[in-house]
Amino acid sequence: MDTTTAVITVAVVLAAVVLALAVGVLVRLIRTRRDLRRAGLPTGPRWVFWGAVLYLVLPTDLLPDPVYLDDIGVLLLALRSVRGSLGERDSAAERRQDGAPVR
Repeated sequence: MDTTTAVITVAVVLAAVVLALAVGVLVRLIRTRRDLRRAGLPTGPRWVFWGAVLYLVLPTDLLPDPVYLDDIGVLLLALRSVRGSLGERDSAAERRQDGAPVR
């Protein structure tokens, strides 16, 4: 086996692995989208979540990509927003069950 064939073989294997990982991430994102809709989450926090995912994927960042602090910060803020909205929704449902007036 010559060098060119070895390089091509390694490149094909790496491309297959990257494709498999990309398909796995796509499946997880589709499941997450479905779960967010089922949870009855308002549209605003859903957009915040998807904006954070898009920020993570896009090559333009506030800090260079070897430093993922900005990406992690954006994702944490988005998750906090989603979690807060779910908490508000759950507390409103509890107030309705208790018979208390809903704001």
